[in-house]
Amino acid sequence: MPNPQHRKDIKHGQSVAIVLKQNQDTGYLTDGIVRDILTKSPTHPHGIKVRLMSGEVGRVKEIY
Repeated sequence: MPNPQHRKDIKHGQSVAIVLKQNQDTGYLTDGIVRDILTKSPTHPHGIKVRLMSGEVGRVKEIY
């Protein structure tokens, strides 16, 4: 099962659900397709930061 905290499990063009900065307190997720992977380290405890095709930036919480 892919882990949203591991950079190696996230690929360009993949469907994911991210939490936007303004939604971190509510946990509301935004679905989209990965355009860019912004986190450089191999892992991150809060999820890998990505930019979606829509231009929205957030941390991956689910991988589809």
